[in-house]
Amino acid sequence: MADPAALTDTATGPTGSADGPPSPLPQPSSGTLALTFDDGPHPDSTPELLAALTAAGHRATFFLCGEQAERHPELVRALDRAGMAIGNHSWSHPSLPGLPLPAAREEIERTNRVLTALTGRPPTLFRPPYGDTGPAIRALAAAAGLTETLWDVDTLDWNGVPSAEVAAAVAAARPGDTVLLHDHGNRNTVTALPAVLAALAARGLRSAPLPH
Repeated sequence: MADPAALTDTATGPTGSADGPPSPLPQPSSGTLALTFDDGPHPDSTPELLAALTAAGHRATFFLCGEQAERHPELVRALDRAGMAIGNHSWSHPSLPGLPLPAAREEIERTNRVLTALTGRPPTLFRPPYGDTGPAIRALAAAAGLTETLWDVDTLDWNGVPSAEVAAAVAAARPGDTVLLHDHGNRNTVTALPAVLAALAARGLRSAPLPH
């Protein structure tokens, strides 16, 4: 996984000096990146995240926990109707490498069954909780028809950082990056998202569902 600090845009120095020509000013970016939201769906965050994304014309990927999907099926269907990509984030959010293989397999396959029943098609993407993975977990995911997907930029929204810091982390992301956000009822992410989307628009960037 890339170090998020290494993925931020580098600011230029002073615009000019007596020793040489002016330094170039930063140029706007263009293209797409992938906003991804883990741990949902949750009634305290999913509806507002979805409303902000759709109002701004963005699409994102939601990696859902099976037990949350089973508890809030209407939110899964709302995400699907809105054209958001839906991925598998395990059933109960354990660190999968610490489980016996049959238990880890059931975490993945049980979630696949619920998401398939709710959307009418099986998911194709998988994100292991905490990013904890290894060859055995990747093999289980592949056997279930899933491609493991991690991230390039961690906004640290899961750690309760202020909304302004969440927005700044996303604003520094590069085209093609996959950005980690969360949908487990955390208000800092909900509050940050309008500023996040405005910053992307200012750079000519839009969020597209994975793969992008």
